[in-house]
Amino acid sequence: MSFQYLTNIPLAEARHTYFQGLQAGRFQAGAERIPVAESFGRVTAQAVYAAICAPHYPACAMDGIALAAGLTFGAGETTPVVLAQDQFVTVDTGDPLPEGCDAVVMIEEVIPQEDGTVRLYAPASPWQHIRQIGEDICAGEMILPSYTKISPSAIGAMIAGGVLEVEVLKRPVVGIIPTGDEIVPPTADPAAGDILEFNSSIFSAMLTEWGAIPRTWPIVKDQKPLIREAVSQALEACDVVLLNAGSSAGREDFSAEVVGELGQVLVHGIAIKPGKPAILGIAQGKPVLGVPGYPVSGIIVLEQILKPLLDRWFHQPEEEPEIRQAVLTKTVMSGLKYQEFVRVRLGQVGDKLTASPLGRGSGVVSSFMKADGILEIPQETEGLKAGSAVPVRLLRSPALLSQALVVIGSHDPLLDEVADLLRFAGPSLTMSSSHVGSMGGIMAIKRGEAHAAGIHLLDEESGGYNTAFVRRYFPQGGVCLVECVGRTQGLMLAPGNPKRISSIRDLTRAGLRYVNRQKGSGTRILIDYLCSKEGISPADIYGYDREEFTHTSVAVQIASGTADAGMGIYSAAKLYGLDFLPICTEQYDLLISDAAWETEPVQRLISILQSQEFRTRLEGMGGYQLGRPGRIRESF
Repeated sequence: MSFQYLTNIPLAEARHTYFQGLQAGRFQAGAERIPVAESFGRVTAQAVYAAICAPHYPACAMDGIALAAGLTFGAGETTPVVLAQDQFVTVDTGDPLPEGCDAVVMIEEVIPQEDGTVRLYAPASPWQHIRQIGEDICAGEMILPSYTKISPSAIGAMIAGGVLEVEVLKRPVVGIIPTGDEIVPPTADPAAGDILEFNSSIFSAMLTEWGAIPRTWPIVKDQKPLIREAVSQALEACDVVLLNAGSSAGREDFSAEVVGELGQVLVHGIAIKPGKPAILGIAQGKPVLGVPGYPVSGIIVLEQILKPLLDRWFHQPEEEPEIRQAVLTKTVMSGLKYQEFVRVRLGQVGDKLTASPLGRGSGVVSSFMKADGILEIPQETEGLKAGSAVPVRLLRSPALLSQALVVIGSHDPLLDEVADLLRFAGPSLTMSSSHVGSMGGIMAIKRGEAHAAGIHLLDEESGGYNTAFVRRYFPQGGVCLVECVGRTQGLMLAPGNPKRISSIRDLTRAGLRYVNRQKGSGTRILIDYLCSKEGISPADIYGYDREEFTHTSVAVQIASGTADAGMGIYSAAKLYGLDFLPICTEQYDLLISDAAWETEPVQRLISILQSQEFRTRLEGMGGYQLGRPGRIRESF
């Protein structure tokens, strides 16, 4: 097969082409009979009719006495009716109506007498408190129409109507074939170069949620005959085949070639990002999807292509996403060639719903876990500016978003501990945090896009932290600085300090690799200041422009051996077993606007900062000096 370039078909066109191609195929659901008690969530294959009435006998609807209503006519407050023991029958709710009776009087309205008679002070109406035959369901009535998802109450209605088995659509079996020479089964200790195969676990969970039955094949090496054999087997055993990885146009990307030989490739390349290299094929009348290997790309392709296919299998309408307008907190650039899906964190700050973009890499699967919504950037759009109103597809309910504490600013692991403690404070309380550096946090508060911002900004003139910057950016006030912690900043070094680094000046030595924090972060401002103080040019430090967005990500680079040193906090160095050269103790505060102060998320935050549990956790992490966290250090 000669090399074929990927196409770049718009998503809507690709879906239309694919769905049209499958209409004449074998992609349709059969039916099976299952016990009604096991049918929750399944879809009816045909209409369900009642076999019996419900109730199927006249039933007493109250505890009390059953009688002939005519015996009570004329009863009143001054003219009570007295009934002999043989004129009524004591009954409980659900009992069959005794012969000769046509009414039930509630026990609360019955006045028993010592001689066994009863006295009634109100007449009974014929058929009062009696459930008639077929009151709920009549035999022969339709209980559920075809292609209806079975709810818990529908199970009860079917059983009440005498239906013990129901015909439902079979669940499609979806075969997942992971491929790749570098792919290995999940392990806690992978070797360098090994890539853990977790896509099939993600896809299986998604498929189960959508009503399908996932079946995963063993990992297949990047050899065309092996891939072809696996796809052939899956086509015989499954209704849908997912061929994971090998969908691009690289040297060992055989997916398109195999699908073309076994069937037909309708689309190879969709104008979406992530997910561009997707393959939409048909073999034996069944869908065969070539799914990109990067997890986020794969998730997008399954959501945009396979989920609508499964909706068609079950004869269900596609779910209408809930769209809300949100204010974008950071400019997002995009290529003109693609429709892009950007994961965002959302938070309700006052009357403003804010959207903070998460990591956009196709392999950054954690961004999907953290995402509250999806921002779709249309094709032919260069990007979206910070502060613009954008439509966002919600992944969480608006009620949960309204309870989220929005923290934008400098990163510190203590924020993760706050997020965890929030979950103990209440089931609806969460934290939406974005690490954009101290200056980014100040601007987020200024624009009303966050409840709180972590900041640790050194004023070079006074040597103090934070206050001078707050006064500069909030000349009219309206904010306060809440004390959080003093934390030890220093150089994180490889275990054992093999480069014998003892000062900032040592960073200029030949062969030494440095990793930095991003511009605008307090840690970057600190190292810039220290270099200036020592008369060191950043150009003399190899790797000074290599930027990471968190203390832990800097620590990871050093622990993995791709860097020798980086500025950060002690708790991050301790977490990865690194050596640490202390430089200074800085003040890490939370900047909070007056408008947000009385909100429940902020008050919960203050309560957590002042708690013994918070203090205990930070003492265990190390590198923090705890004064009076949670107190207002200064109001502006």
